[in-house]
Amino acid sequence: MFFSIIIPLYNRPEEIKELLQSLLRQSYKDFEVIVVEDGSAVPAKTIVEGFEGALDIHYFEKRNEGQGFARNYGFERARGTYFIVFDSDILVPEDYLTIVKESIDKEGWDAFGGPDAAHESFTTIQKAISYSMTSPFTTGGIRGNKNHVGQFHPRSFNMGISRKVWEATGGYKLSRRSEDIEFSIRMINAGFKVGLISDAFVYHKRRTSLNQFFKQIYNFGKGRIDIAQIYPSELKAVHALPAVFTLGVLGLFTLNIIDLLLFNDAVILHYLVWLGDILLFSFVVLLLWHSTMVTKSFRVGLFSVVTAFIQLMAYGFGFMGNYIDRVLLRKDTSA
Repeated sequence: MFFSIIIPLYNRPEEIKELLQSLLRQSYKDFEVIVVEDGSAVPAKTIVEGFEGALDIHYFEKRNEGQGFARNYGFERARGTYFIVFDSDILVPEDYLTIVKESIDKEGWDAFGGPDAAHESFTTIQKAISYSMTSPFTTGGIRGNKNHVGQFHPRSFNMGISRKVWEATGGYKLSRRSEDIEFSIRMINAGFKVGLISDAFVYHKRRTSLNQFFKQIYNFGKGRIDIAQIYPSELKAVHALPAVFTLGVLGLFTLNIIDLLLFNDAVILHYLVWLGDILLFSFVVLLLWHSTMVTKSFRVGLFSVVTAFIQLMAYGFGFMGNYIDRVLLRKDTSA
């Protein structure tokens, strides 16, 4: 047994069926699947049992503790040499495991991650969110771009670790919110060879509304401060850029109102506002153009402008709010 695929699941039975169907089509066959139901009120046991015989699949139920500890529960029961962690809302291309196996044989990875992408069957909103989560103008390529910034940190929607990494580290120490980043940092600090397999992408379906997307990214922003409390050196200037963008947008909105109330009589203010509006409009046009070119859809491009602003500002608000709470006011908000 070379691969053990670990899938934590919480109240999402509709997702696991599509994921398991995509695993049926894998060209590389030496793997098992471990589904860990993390205290779900709506279990997927019947759906998972439907794949018995077609897949080497094992279903476990446990009390709810969060996705980090659910993955650890799966690691403890895995038989493979390498453990692969997937979120339940992804689809796996049929050559994924073949690509990963070849890269491990060639590079000797102790741990690795891959990027996410949008499938042609995704909805407009799903494609727009996928764009904003992978665009160089929003994330800077830190989620799996070949030209990613600095040391690559695998994320748990598409992550793999060797058994020796699990045995040496004990797996996830945080149960929720940035638990994958903390785990990645600890693996790297322990001297393991960790890297990106750029061709090992998954289709990240993200069944979410714009409101849910805001809440998710807001927690990502909060999580970056949580990580900085554990590893202060991991807080970089690039992580504060969404907060700077958020303050800039709010400041420009305020200045536009002031400028209108003054009937454009404050000449210097008027020209500063005009310059800021031009810069923001140029950013919007850049997002629209780039997304339209990448997705080959003007409609997706329009929605991508919305999702990009949601992503940047949600992260910015979460980052700033948790910085005030944990750094300035010294509250414990990590739970």
